[in-house]
Amino acid sequence: MSGAEVLICGLLVSVAVLAALARLLPIPYPIVLVVGGAVIGFLPGLPHVHLDPEIVLVVFLPPLLYWAALSANYHDLRENLRGLTLSSVGLVLATAGAVAVLAHALVPGLSWPAAFALGTIVSPTDPLAAGLVMRRLGVPRRLVSAVEGEGLFNDATALVAYRVAVAAIVGETMSFGKAGLAFVAGAAGGVAIGLVVGWLVALIRRHTTDAQVSLTISLLSGYAAFIPANALGASGVLAAVTTGLYMGVRGVTTLPARTRLQGLLVWDILNFLINAVLFVLVGLQLRSALEGLARYTAADLALYALAVAGTVVVVRLVWFFTVPYLIRILDRRPGQRERRVGSRYRLVLAWSGMRGSVSLAAALALPLAAAPGVPFAARDLIIFLVFAVIFATLVVQGLSLPGLIRLLRVTDEGAEERQELRARLAATETALAQLDELAAEEWTRDDSVERMRRFYEYRGRRLGARTDQDPAHDYEDRSLAYQQMVRVVLQAQRTTVVRLRDRGEISNEVMIRIIRDFDLEEARLEI
Repeated sequence: MSGAEVLICGLLVSVAVLAALARLLPIPYPIVLVVGGAVIGFLPGLPHVHLDPEIVLVVFLPPLLYWAALSANYHDLRENLRGLTLSSVGLVLATAGAVAVLAHALVPGLSWPAAFALGTIVSPTDPLAAGLVMRRLGVPRRLVSAVEGEGLFNDATALVAYRVAVAAIVGETMSFGKAGLAFVAGAAGGVAIGLVVGWLVALIRRHTTDAQVSLTISLLSGYAAFIPANALGASGVLAAVTTGLYMGVRGVTTLPARTRLQGLLVWDILNFLINAVLFVLVGLQLRSALEGLARYTAADLALYALAVAGTVVVVRLVWFFTVPYLIRILDRRPGQRERRVGSRYRLVLAWSGMRGSVSLAAALALPLAAAPGVPFAARDLIIFLVFAVIFATLVVQGLSLPGLIRLLRVTDEGAEERQELRARLAATETALAQLDELAAEEWTRDDSVERMRRFYEYRGRRLGARTDQDPAHDYEDRSLAYQQMVRVVLQAQRTTVVRLRDRGEISNEVMIRIIRDFDLEEARLEI
């Protein structure tokens, strides 16, 4: 086989193996990806990978940003706007500056532009692993939203600073004042473009009845915002994020249920695949990078990696235990006290600053040459150090975060579950009220209305029992027994339909459609 065929086969097999491992191990899958990517990169027989830096960010970043924004808690982001702004701008620049100063002083011959590029690449956080851990352990939603919101918006600051560093690497000049103005103008332009694209996407998808076409538009929405914004000099990151936030708010009321259901499944798979491919590609590039670092000893590389990773972690810890308290001293407005978090929560936030896919994409997008015919000598070292920071933060912080959360007892004590129960009760009461109105319509049948009424009345009693409003009845046990009975009956029907397919009495396509309906019926059973 040719080198390209070996690469494609190796990439597909690697992603499949990592996906299987990630589902089996009780740890966040980004940790499996970063370890697996490092191992796979050194397997014998795999060819060297050379990616076009100009297309890396465009290919990988827009869908990651769009999906993260699409699933974000908009209300929580708005409530914590000041904290998000401080973390997404101030902490990013502080981290980038600290890493740049350290790297320039520690690594012989590392220029200021290269050192600053390294700092900007490792400055944005990736909330994927932290969010998975927090949700599994029942951390208050406010903290989850803070971590995810920071990871959503700090990419814009980091990538604007990254552009300044890359421009300096290739010989262009840009002052910090000019960069600041470009950031403000780019941010405003990115938000404006994102709103326009979001409005157009919502309008088109609202009038699109075909689920496959609608989902295709969804997959392209991040690119539809990112690419025009970049072409116009605006922030493509903020454009993609704004479009995702807009659709996250409007999509629930404008899209059909079937499209939303399929969209969740498609995006869940795509998000995993993009992250898996990125980690494997960096693992493959890591081998080439290490081959280009022969002038450094293993002890030197270990020292550089530990120093940069330690700086990233320490700066974040210092920031969360100094800047918020300074803000408290300066801002004593009424109502601010309720928004503050205690030291236990602050420590969890500070320890959740793991790095991931955005840093990977930015590292791969570094230019190959500093000038025509002059290779960018520090590129291999930066890629190695970025991977080391991601590895250290994901493995060390990712594996220790659950223990820290348990030690500090940072839980919501069932608040999320109570919110869900209240929402289900309110929806059930609305259903009963709507049935009362429908009973007066000429086109409804009394027996159908009565059958639905009994169903929702039972659901209301069961939910009431779960909220301790009616604890004397065994609604939960009866409901679970009913669900088990329904699953047994559905499985019997599936067996019959498969048997008909095997005997050639129905086509495979017919079987898939029928079993899909059985699966949807089982999925809507209340747990």
